Amino acid sequence: MFLFLLQCLVIIAEQPISGYQHHYPPHHSLQTDRAALLAFKKTISSDPYSVLSNWNEVTQVCNFTGVRCNTKRHRVTKLILRNAELVGMLSPLIANLTRLRVLKLVNNNFSGIIPPEFSSLQHLSLLWLEGEQFGRPDTRFLLSSYQTCLREIPTEIGNCPGIWNLALYNNQLTGEIPFSIINASLMFNLDVEYNHLKGELPSEIAANLPELLYLHLSYNNMVSHDNNSNLVPFFTALKNCTILDELELAGMELGGKLPSSIGQLVGSLTSLLLQENRIAGSIPPTLVNLTRLTVLNLTYNFLSGTIPAEISQLSYLEQLFLSHNFFTGSIPVAMGQFRHLGLLDLSNNRLSGEIPKSLGDLIQLNFMFLNHNLLTGAIPPSLGQCEDLSKLDLSYNNLTGNIPPEITSLREIRIFLNLSNNHLEGTLPIELSKLENVQEIDLSSNNLTGIVFPQISSCIALRLINLSHNFLRGQLPETLGDLKNLEAFDVSGNLLSGTIPTSLNKIHTLTFLNLSCNNFAGTIPSGGIFDSVTNLSFLHNWELCGSVPGIPSCHRKNNFFHVRAYLITFFIVIFVTVFIAAICCVIGCRRLKTIISVGNVETETKSPPELIHNFPRITYKELSEATGGFDEQRLVGSGSYGRVYKGILPDGTPVAVKVLHLQTGNSTKSFIRECQVLKRIRHRNLIRIITACSLPDFKALVLPYMANGSLDSRLYPHSGTSLASGSSDLSLIQRVNICSDIAEGMAYLHHHSPVRVIHCDLKPSNVLLNDDMTALVADFGIARLVMTAGAGNAGVVENMGSSTANMLCGSIGYIAPGTDFSFLLI
Repeated sequence: MFLFLLQCLVIIAEQPISGYQHHYPPHHSLQTDRAALLAFKKTISSDPYSVLSNWNEVTQVCNFTGVRCNTKRHRVTKLILRNAELVGMLSPLIANLTRLRVLKLVNNNFSGIIPPEFSSLQHLSLLWLEGEQFGRPDTRFLLSSYQTCLREIPTEIGNCPGIWNLALYNNQLTGEIPFSIINASLMFNLDVEYNHLKGELPSEIAANLPELLYLHLSYNNMVSHDNNSNLVPFFTALKNCTILDELELAGMELGGKLPSSIGQLVGSLTSLLLQENRIAGSIPPTLVNLTRLTVLNLTYNFLSGTIPAEISQLSYLEQLFLSHNFFTGSIPVAMGQFRHLGLLDLSNNRLSGEIPKSLGDLIQLNFMFLNHNLLTGAIPPSLGQCEDLSKLDLSYNNLTGNIPPEITSLREIRIFLNLSNNHLEGTLPIELSKLENVQEIDLSSNNLTGIVFPQISSCIALRLINLSHNFLRGQLPETLGDLKNLEAFDVSGNLLSGTIPTSLNKIHTLTFLNLSCNNFAGTIPSGGIFDSVTNLSFLHNWELCGSVPGIPSCHRKNNFFHVRAYLITFFIVIFVTVFIAAICCVIGCRRLKTIISVGNVETETKSPPELIHNFPRITYKELSEATGGFDEQRLVGSGSYGRVYKGILPDGTPVAVKVLHLQTGNSTKSFIRECQVLKRIRHRNLIRIITACSLPDFKALVLPYMANGSLDSRLYPHSGTSLASGSSDLSLIQRVNICSDIAEGMAYLHHHSPVRVIHCDLKPSNVLLNDDMTALVADFGIARLVMTAGAGNAGVVENMGSSTANMLCGSIGYIAPGTDFSFLLI
């Protein structure tokens, strides 16, 4: 709006005034204008672009570079020299251009003072001196209508009632704003920012300039009334400025409280800047009357109390700065109603409670700063809805819980994500790798665990990574070398180990590296960043060596490691030798005791009392596939409690799968008892178990497959087999050996196993023959477990799982104890 009005006023200024359109004083003409311009040229000591080369006696004045005349070409009305880098003094003879309306000298190198003679330019509407060297280097002046010097604003300025724009931005002006400015009743812009003006806030001046659109007084030495303690008079005077659009009073150390009269500025005020002052108290409720406000900046003050929920009624607010104050209480849930808010800064206060989920409704938010407060609870996943966030800072709070994976929805984060100095836990979320545009990630000083995932290299725009002071483990990935824009990398104070990634030396932009207080080992790489860092980057990594000053060299380190390794190896060998000798002595003593008690030197070597086996896991699906879906063609036997199928495991091993009939009442008890027995016994003449599969509706034992079947099938072969007749093909020697095998197996069960076992169902069909015709006793489903108690008194163990005491001993074909085995020899 300001530029539009400025352009309109410039156009108006270029139009001739009716009283002077055709008649000029006889002593001023186009020739006097030429003389004034040539005199101005003589004060220029440097013209690097030869802008003034055609300023001479031959060229028409109206054709001079930067010179414009009125319609009749009678007089010079405009002089515009922009970006010419002219060097010299500003000649006072310009005042002889009596019809000059516009004087614009922008981005040159004029020095000295603005000539007081310019006050005689009664038709001057716009004087724009910007980017010059008046008073000091890099000073900018924008003076519309009038200025005499740079030390003070002259009191004569009131003699120019046509001034509509007075901008003295960024000068060395001192003194006070002259009261005579009230004569310029049409002034719409008063800009005196960045000077050294003193005195009280110009309340009377503001009250007499009703056309003010812009009042910029920031960064001066002015104070509020009553010894810098009362803002009421000034804000009360502003009620006459009914069209005021911008009010800027920043950086002035103003004291007092915000008065309720601030709500009287209900016209078109859109910007209120009061930051960097000493304003105390609470936010007045009348502030919500400024319904057209788009920018509210109250940062760096002494405001206290709670943030009023009514502030959400400022529906057009786009930027809200309340940081560096003393606000307490919780963040109002109503803040989620700012539909146009692009910046929210509540940092450096004493706010507590949880972050409202409603902040996720600020879908146009670009910057959110809630850092340096006392906020608790978890980070609300709803923040993932703020997809346009460029900066998110929640650091220095008491936040807990995990980093929500929804944070990856913030793919527009281009500046930084700062969650440091909280109590966040859980693993480092791999979803962070989706933030391809983020430049800084700071998750330091939390309780994060896990590893630094290799996918972090997807964040190709990263310039800073700070993961220090967490509980990260594992090795740093080599993919870190793909972060070509990385400038700072800090993972100090973790539990990282392994070698340092060599790929870090490929990052030419890396200037800061901190790997201290970890468990890194090996040689520090060379090249790149490693050629410029000091030992401060590797403190308390005792296993590192290298050429970095202050770090042990690898040669000395290797010698130390070799000596230590030799000593460790020596002591390990001694320890193992003594341990094995002790075991051999124990085994020998037990062996001797067994030989003496049994009286048979050839008794099988006993296993330790407690056998612990790691049985392979097998699933129902694998058993089904191994047996062809329990195909009847693979059925090799059946009994009262189950059926036996031949199966082939994926590695080609043939097995026998005994599937129990769960429909019968004692099948589960039989399954449990057989597992109890088979896991406790080990003998060459007893069947061994490979593994088991137990489900609520399916139970099976996996046993070695016996190619020669059972003893029953050999003694009484059925017709249709490979045998020609129904007679047995067992030789006498084989039968004697089978009897011996059965006897040795039963002797082991009764006398030498860790827990004594009574088979209770010994019969030919439960004796299996392996490939070399060795007999193995099987089927312990109704066996009894017996242990010796006291002085040889035997007791039946029936407290181990489901009892089989109520089950009958034996089945059809059962051989009772004491039975003569001579029938095998027939």
